[in-house]
Amino acid sequence: MTFEFDAAFWAAIALFVFIGVVLYYKVPSLVGKALDGRIKAIEGELAEAERLRQEAKFLLEEYEAKRQAATSEAESIVAAAREEAFRLTAEAKTSLEALITRRAKAVEDKIAQAESQAVAEVRSRSADVAVEAARLLLTRQMNQKGDALIDQAIKDVGSKLN
Repeated sequence: MTFEFDAAFWAAIALFVFIGVVLYYKVPSLVGKALDGRIKAIEGELAEAERLRQEAKFLLEEYEAKRQAATSEAESIVAAAREEAFRLTAEAKTSLEALITRRAKAVEDKIAQAESQAVAEVRSRSADVAVEAARLLLTRQMNQKGDALIDQAIKDVGSKLN
């Protein structure tokens, strides 16, 4: 029996030698370690991505809460400002009404004072005119009946003294 060593035989031998060399140098464990390292790196990256996602989710929730708080605070500030404006408007209206009432009273008082002063001036002027008229009347009467009145007064004094 003769063995012929053809190309398929040598290819099979080369394959067995190659597999032997690969196994001798522990290439599968090196490839496994490389793959395990790559798997661990990917797992680390995935864990980091998950951590970052959770942190982003937390920050999003935190900022959403802050935004809602700021919106609520802004609404309360606006409501307080509205209430303050209404209160100030009411106070201004009340003070304006009080001012108008005071001014009207002051004007009425001034008018009453002016009326009183005018009445007093008219009375004073009337009294002055009456006194002047009486003086003129008495002067005229004295000029006309002066002697007779003096004679009559002397007689009256004389009769009353006796």
